[in-house]
Amino acid sequence: MTDIRDGRGVLYPSRLPEFQRILPPEYLQQYVNWYWISRWDIAPGKVSRQHLLPFPLMNLVVQPEGVTISGPSSGSSHRNLRGTGWAVAALLRPAAAPLFASHAGSSPQLLLNQEVSLDAVDLHRRLKEEHLITDGRQLNERCAHQFSLWLEERLPPITRLANVANEFLDYVSSNSAALRVDQVAKHLHLTVRSLQRLSLKYLGLSPLAVIRRYRLQEAALQLREHPQASLAELASELGYTDQAHLSTDFKKVLGYSPGNYRSR
Repeated sequence: MTDIRDGRGVLYPSRLPEFQRILPPEYLQQYVNWYWISRWDIAPGKVSRQHLLPFPLMNLVVQPEGVTISGPSSGSSHRNLRGTGWAVAALLRPAAAPLFASHAGSSPQLLLNQEVSLDAVDLHRRLKEEHLITDGRQLNERCAHQFSLWLEERLPPITRLANVANEFLDYVSSNSAALRVDQVAKHLHLTVRSLQRLSLKYLGLSPLAVIRRYRLQEAALQLREHPQASLAELASELGYTDQAHLSTDFKKVLGYSPGNYRSR
């Protein structure tokens, strides 16, 4: 399994506790973007607030207290970490999202900004056992392996429509010039209306919301890694008409301007 280096999603990486992203085996890569694993040990009375600009995808999350499905997010979010704990999760690709949402009695669209319990006793038991019997660097790899085995037993063959949903995600996430819904629909040989239905069914968000999320994630990453870069040039690189449009999107989702984020 391969360690993933992707700086998107976390707004303040230096504040993170132990964190790793691991690529699933090839036979699961249609269903899982990666596994992410976090552990923390926060001093008594202290809180570590983790600010996120989540990927427009669902997460299947295992923690000591149980298993949950975390729906897509409409904007930025945060998690407060206290005490000692861990989380092992699968960032689900569109092809897998409706399956696990239905197991939770819902759909990706209805799970927007929600986190609900999932009956996955066997998965929970396997990962808790790994934390008891495995130490050091092997623990993350073992947890990812157990997650893969559990998923392999349950995931059905991928459908044609699910494949198209994955293609939509891949195109938008890797193409910084993808800004318009009609442009993406044309690339996928879909009508705009068909793309809207596909996006809501498999991601729980509109196509425009998915597109903007990836562009804003890239903007935040560039602002961190190149703090002296021109905002006007960054807007141009990401396909925005001008700096004002980038700033408007950024502030609408995160609540503050690109300049304010960079100064933090």
